[in-house]
Amino acid sequence: MKRAGSARAAKARRSRVPTQTIAISFALLILIGTALLLLPWSTRRGISVLDALFTATSAACVTGLVAVDTYTAFTGFGQAVVLGLIQIGGLGLVTLTSFLGLRMRRRMGFRSLQLASESISAPGAVEARRLLGTVIKVAFACEGVGALALCAAFVPEYGAEGVWIAVFLAVSAFCNAGFDILGRIAPYTSLTAYTGNWYVQGVLIALIVSGGLGFLVWQELAALRRTKRISLHTEVVLVFTVLLLLGGAAGFAALEWSNPGTIGGMSAGDKLMASLFQSASARTAGFNTVDLAATNQLTRLFLCILMFIGAAPGGTGGGIKVTTFSVLAVTVLSVARGREDAVIFGRRIPKRTVYRAMAIALLSLAAVMVASVTMFFNTSAAVTEMDSLFESVSAFATVGVSIGVTATMNHAARIVTMITMFAGRVGPVSLAISLATGDSSKQVWEVLPEGRITVG
Repeated sequence: MKRAGSARAAKARRSRVPTQTIAISFALLILIGTALLLLPWSTRRGISVLDALFTATSAACVTGLVAVDTYTAFTGFGQAVVLGLIQIGGLGLVTLTSFLGLRMRRRMGFRSLQLASESISAPGAVEARRLLGTVIKVAFACEGVGALALCAAFVPEYGAEGVWIAVFLAVSAFCNAGFDILGRIAPYTSLTAYTGNWYVQGVLIALIVSGGLGFLVWQELAALRRTKRISLHTEVVLVFTVLLLLGGAAGFAALEWSNPGTIGGMSAGDKLMASLFQSASARTAGFNTVDLAATNQLTRLFLCILMFIGAAPGGTGGGIKVTTFSVLAVTVLSVARGREDAVIFGRRIPKRTVYRAMAIALLSLAAVMVASVTMFFNTSAAVTEMDSLFESVSAFATVGVSIGVTATMNHAARIVTMITMFAGRVGPVSLAISLATGDSSKQVWEVLPEGRITVG
């Protein structure tokens, strides 16, 4: 009987698709983080189980929405737990364990490579082995350089404690988490005290963009001198990242230029820098240098669009991804021009990619709508429909910027928000596959009669 039970368990593990394993790894990480945050020496005054679970979910899903201020609620040990969750959640537990397995000279089977490739969005199982090393090297290099650069700003101000602040912010920025420990100035202030500090903002923008580009892009850029070429994926990511970054900054500046509650009272240079920072941060990072609760309704809608698009695949950011957005955009343009296929930069996009992009966008939109409605009916009467939409997009896209809605949520709204953050980190399509029965890789090929439907 014991042998039969072991055989069934082994068969179940073999039949588990990679997306299921990734989803389970994030769930376990959240539970372990919750347990650690509930330890007496993790908090200054003790927190509820729900607050600990919310914090662990937000950190592991690199979101940044907080139920309690990270500095005022947690001790140094608790802050270290949060930082550990951010680092592991940003890179992925599967990614880290796969890398450690390779470092210990363990052979990786095909299913292990398939799992690793799904975790880091590698194009295939074979490429995953090479890309795993790039993930770790790029992450620790960027975080190390970023921490050293931030020390120059925070050590003179806070002394030895400034080193911890610099390390925490560097990891949080590269992992696009949005957590900070600047509550020593005032709780929930984020980086509003550094609106005029271009140096700090510039370093954080560089870290945010670096983490959001995706490790496949970094690998190709590192090999560019040898290969003399980049793939269509990297070209699309770089072009659309620049367009969205600059376009987001221009849009935020235009909408908030005269708003005294945000950037209206700043110099022209500070206005542009704050706009650039908020554009970069809205691409899933979650920091803010201005009071977002004081922004106007059009600005919030504009930021929702930036958050929903998000960063690039295989990186530390969230959203539907810039590549998904680019495929949808060129598909619409191709249809408008009467073309049969979607074409970008002179190359045809496979219909399978177009279908997946549409599925991601529609499932993501559905998740945001459900979360938004739930938040609206489970928060204070002062929260508007736009406020609920903003907070739900921020949660799903794992951004973490807030206009104060999180603090007014009841238990039901917080639970839905946690589910939304989890779905956004794992990915809507991946989560749907992981919840489905059977192995999605086993496709059933059928020859069916063609049906015609009139649309438009």
